[in-house]
Parts: sequence; C-alpha cells; structure tokens
Amino acid sequence: MHVEDGLFAYDADAAVLDGDERDAVFARAVEADSGWADYERRSGRRLPVVALTPVPGPPGGPGVDSPAAFLTTVHESFRRELALVRAEVAAAGPKLSAQLRVNCLSACHGLHFHHTAEDGGMFPAIAAARPDLADVLERLRAEHGVVADLIARLQQAIEADGPVLPEVDALIERLEAHLDWEEQQLVPVLNAVF
Repeated sequence: MHVEDGLFAYDADAAVLDGDERDAVFARAVEADSGWADYERRSGRRLPVVALTPVPGPPGGPGVDSPAAFLTTVHESFRRELALVRAEVAAAGPKLSAQLRVNCLSACHGLHFHHTAEDGGMFPAIAAARPDLADVLERLRAEHGVVADLIARLQQAIEADGPVLPEVDALIERLEAHLDWEEQQLVPVLNAVF
C-alpha cells in the first residue's frame, strides 16, 4: 500500500488489528479525539483499526529527490511534529494524557534516530568530501548532545508527571535554531557534492 503522510510518501504494509490490540489502539484514538467513540456508537458497528508498518527504505515525496531535499524535508517534519506536541502540551495543562506522552516520546525517539544517522553516516561522508567543514560538523555534533540532554530532561518531566511545557519550549527553541543553522551550512554542500 502507498501512504502519503504529511510531507512524506512511502510504502507500508497494512494489517487490521483485532482483540485486545485493536481495543488498546482504539482507546488511544478516543483519548486523543472523543469523536471516534461517538462515530462508532452512531454507526452501530465496531470500527476497524488498521496498523500501517512502513516498508524499509527511505521516505520520498514530492520534491524529495536529493540528499539536501531529504534533509530539509525531514527537518520540516520535525518542526511540524514539535509544533503539534507543543500545542497539545499547552492545551493539556498540568496532566498529560497517555496519547500525548506517546506523541512526545515518539518525536524524541525520531530526533535521536535522525541525529545518530547524521553523526554516523552523513557527517563522515561530508567530512571525507569537504575536510574544510570540520568545525561546522563538530559544532553540529555538539549541538546533537545538547538536544539529547534536553530530550532527557523532557522525558524525565513526562515520567515524573511534572510540568513539561517549559521543557518542550526549551527543546523546540534550541532544536529549531540547530535545524536552521544546519540547513544554512549543509544544504549548499549537499547540493554541490552529492
């Protein structure tokens, strides 16, 4: 099955969930939007729940045809996700719902994976092609460490049921500055070299 999910398009396997797994996922959907329970009740039937599992491989989409385009598309996806999480946290007040916790931690996991892939894959390739960018790459690696620390603080606040909006705001502010600077430094290089 071909899926278009915001900025990305990708192939995925679809599976209809049943039993306890279906009920747990549907309950999370209802927690995020009670309209699902109303819709199921009005329909007079049990709504199907379908899980999509991306097929391994890089996501694509309109305009994602180069390493630079891929980098900026991934960054834009993180900006969008973090804005959604921030809005959800602000609306939730002091008590976070289970779905919001999942959303926060999923975004954090995605950021960790992205930065690990950059540190272990893209940055060494750029360093080999452009040794003059050693200082830029070192700064970006250091910023990845700062972002990881902010993510750890956010995760601790979520687990402790403490106030998380200040942690979310700090993470978003620092991360957006990092993404902007990384794009300014690396997009021209990726366009020229790869």
